[in-house]
Amino acid sequence: MSYFSHSNPLTSKRLYLASQSPRRLELLRQVGLEPTVLPLRTVHDRLDVDETPLPGEPATDYVLRLARLKAMAGAEVQQARNLPHWPILAADTTVTLDGHILGKPDDSEVAAAMLRRYSGRSHSVLTAVAAVHLGRLEVVLSESVVTFKTLSEAEIAAYLASREGYDKAGGYGIQGRAALFIEHISGSYSGVMGLPLYETSELLKSVGFEIL
Repeated sequence: MSYFSHSNPLTSKRLYLASQSPRRLELLRQVGLEPTVLPLRTVHDRLDVDETPLPGEPATDYVLRLARLKAMAGAEVQQARNLPHWPILAADTTVTLDGHILGKPDDSEVAAAMLRRYSGRSHSVLTAVAAVHLGRLEVVLSESVVTFKTLSEAEIAAYLASREGYDKAGGYGIQGRAALFIEHISGSYSGVMGLPLYETSELLKSVGFEIL
C-alpha cells in the first residue's frame, strides 16, 4: 500500500510537523505557517523511529535517513487516520565532532564531557529536513559550523545547572544560554536550532507548497 495520497494544491498555510520539537514549531509559525503536530507515537501501536545509528554510518547519512523515516512514519499516520492531505514535514538534527555523532546527553557527566569537547573548538551541526506531499518525498541537508569560546569549569557547571541542554542534540541550545558561548557561526542559525528555514522553504516548493 502506498504511503502517499494525492490532493489538490493547497490554498492555505496548513501543514503537519512530524516532530514534538517546540523550536521547530516556533520557527514554522515565525514565517507565517500554521503547523499541526503529527505525533509519531501511539499508545497501542508504536510508529516512532529508531534513532540508533547504524554501524559505521556517516553522520550525514544518519540524519538524512532519519528525516526520511520520520516523514514516512508521518505519512502512515496521516493515511491511517484519514487526515487532511496537508504536506508533512519532518527533521532530524545531530552534532558531529572528530567524526563522532553527539546525541542528547544521558546524564550530567555526558553533558559536561560534550561541553568540554566543544570548548575553544568548532563542531558541525547537521539538520536534514524531509517533506511528503502530492505523492513526492524530498529531503534536504543543512550543515553549519559552530565555534565555541574556551569554557571554564564554572561556566560548564552553571550551564548544566540550567538543564536547558538535556533534551537537545549535542547537549546545548543556541537560542538559550549557550548563545553566550558561541564566537562564530558559519551556516544557518535556524538550522542549528533544528529547522533551516531557507532550505525548508525551498524543499516545500519542490513538493508543490509555496510559503509566500
